[in-house]
Amino acid sequence: SGLFAAKNIETLQHATCDVSRLLTMGYAVNSSLKLVCDRFSLTNRQRLAVMRSACSDEQLSGRRDREVQFYELDARPLVIDGYNVLITIEAVLSGGFIFIGRDGCWRDLASVHGSYRRVEETVAAVEIVGRCLTKAGVTDIRWLFDSPVSNSGKLKTLIAEIAEKNNWHWDIHLLTNPDSEMITGDRLVATADSVVLDKCKQWINLAAGIIQYEKLNANIIDLSGNPTA
Repeated sequence: SGLFAAKNIETLQHATCDVSRLLTMGYAVNSSLKLVCDRFSLTNRQRLAVMRSACSDEQLSGRRDREVQFYELDARPLVIDGYNVLITIEAVLSGGFIFIGRDGCWRDLASVHGSYRRVEETVAAVEIVGRCLTKAGVTDIRWLFDSPVSNSGKLKTLIAEIAEKNNWHWDIHLLTNPDSEMITGDRLVATADSVVLDKCKQWINLAAGIIQYEKLNANIIDLSGNPTA
């Protein structure tokens, strides 16, 4: 996509830095985005990339303090933010762009607005997650999906079938508000959702770990630091 061609990356890096600076100064997310993105004349998809990649200094510090690295997984009980992780791996497999945010999280631009549609890459994405976690020695895994999202029931059934076939003993649950359990629970949380990252006890950048350890071919755009030029 021309929106994320090499010639535009520096602009997106500048925009992410500027939005992060405004957030650090206490400005609201929407007004910060509008001010900066209007100045750079960014499209809606470019704005979304900047919004998902930016964070304040306080958010950055808190997230870093609570982050567990992939190599530290070590058979810890894990709760997976189902749509968040699965859709990112699906995006990689379908050739979508993955953005490294200021907090180091790897995120896609897809979003679930009330409905989820199984795609060609869904089964492969679930199997990749399962294989990678098995190799890492993680067996106590709880998947959470938003029950208000249509087709969540079908996805739960599909994942349960894949797990049974591979002898993975997973707990898969549909909840009205998965964020609440991830924030208040004691399990290590696998998500890149900013709201959860700022409030949960500990989290892991699972999608990034899987992409790297499984050597998946990803279209990565790094918006994590200062502009390259």
